[in-house]
Amino acid sequence: MKREDDLVAAGWERRFIACEPRLSEMVATYKEIGFEVLLEPLPSKDEMDQAGCEESGCTACFDVDPEKYRIIFTRKN
Repeated sequence: MKREDDLVAAGWERRFIACEPRLSEMVATYKEIGFEVLLEPLPSKDEMDQAGCEESGCTACFDVDPEKYRIIFTRKN
Protein backbone atom coordinates (compact mmCIF):
# COMPACT_ATOMS: atom_id res chain seq x y z
CA MET A 1 0.00 0.00 0.00
CA LYS A 2 1.43 3.33 -1.07
CA ARG A 3 1.01 5.22 2.21
CA GLU A 4 2.74 2.49 4.19
CA ASP A 5 5.58 2.31 1.65
CA ASP A 6 6.07 6.08 2.00
CA LEU A 7 6.17 5.84 5.80
CA VAL A 8 8.69 2.98 5.76
CA ALA A 9 10.89 4.97 3.36
CA ALA A 10 10.75 7.87 5.86
CA GLY A 11 12.06 5.63 8.65
CA TRP A 12 8.79 4.54 10.28
CA GLU A 13 8.24 0.93 11.34
CA ARG A 14 4.79 -0.59 11.38
CA ARG A 15 4.09 -2.19 14.75
CA PHE A 16 0.48 -3.40 14.91
CA ILE A 17 -3.18 -2.44 14.79
CA ALA A 18 -4.96 -1.60 18.03
CA CYS A 19 -8.02 0.05 19.53
CA GLU A 20 -8.67 1.49 22.98
CA PRO A 21 -7.61 0.97 25.68
CA ARG A 22 -4.48 -0.76 24.33
CA LEU A 23 -3.94 1.95 21.73
CA SER A 24 -3.34 4.69 24.33
CA GLU A 25 -1.31 2.35 26.53
CA MET A 26 1.04 1.41 23.71
CA VAL A 27 1.43 4.99 22.49
CA ALA A 28 2.48 5.99 26.02
CA THR A 29 4.86 3.03 26.30
CA TYR A 30 6.56 3.67 22.95
CA LYS A 31 6.98 7.37 23.80
CA GLU A 32 8.35 6.49 27.24
CA ILE A 33 11.10 4.35 25.69
CA GLY A 34 12.09 7.06 23.23
CA PHE A 35 10.09 6.49 20.06
CA GLU A 36 8.14 8.93 17.95
CA VAL A 37 4.64 7.54 17.42
CA LEU A 38 2.39 7.98 14.41
CA LEU A 39 -1.18 6.68 14.29
CA GLU A 40 -2.64 5.95 10.87
CA PRO A 41 -6.20 4.98 9.96
CA LEU A 42 -6.85 1.60 8.45
CA PRO A 43 -6.64 1.37 4.67
CA SER A 44 -9.93 1.63 2.80
CA LYS A 45 -11.91 -1.52 2.05
CA ASP A 46 -10.81 -1.27 -1.60
CA GLU A 47 -7.14 -1.02 -0.60
CA MET A 48 -7.51 -4.03 1.69
CA ASP A 49 -9.22 -6.04 -1.05
CA GLN A 50 -6.38 -5.24 -3.47
CA ALA A 51 -3.68 -6.33 -0.99
CA GLY A 52 -2.42 -9.89 -1.00
CA CYS A 53 -3.73 -12.42 1.52
CA GLU A 54 -0.69 -12.16 3.79
CA GLU A 55 -0.96 -8.39 3.85
CA SER A 56 -4.70 -8.13 4.43
CA GLY A 57 -5.36 -11.18 6.61
CA CYS A 58 -8.68 -11.44 8.42
CA THR A 59 -10.48 -8.10 8.56
CA ALA A 60 -13.76 -9.15 10.19
CA CYS A 61 -13.23 -6.97 13.29
CA PHE A 62 -12.12 -4.01 11.26
CA ASP A 63 -15.11 -4.28 8.92
CA VAL A 64 -17.53 -3.76 11.81
CA ASP A 65 -16.07 -0.44 13.02
CA PRO A 66 -12.92 0.63 11.15
CA GLU A 67 -12.84 4.10 12.74
CA LYS A 68 -11.97 2.71 16.17
CA TYR A 69 -8.73 1.06 14.99
CA ARG A 70 -5.38 2.68 14.25
CA ILE A 71 -2.11 1.34 12.88
CA ILE A 72 0.79 2.15 15.19
CA PHE A 73 4.04 3.22 13.52
CA THR A 74 7.18 4.14 15.44
CA ARG A 75 10.64 5.48 14.74
CA LYS A 76 13.56 6.47 16.89
CA ASN A 77 13.78 10.17 17.80
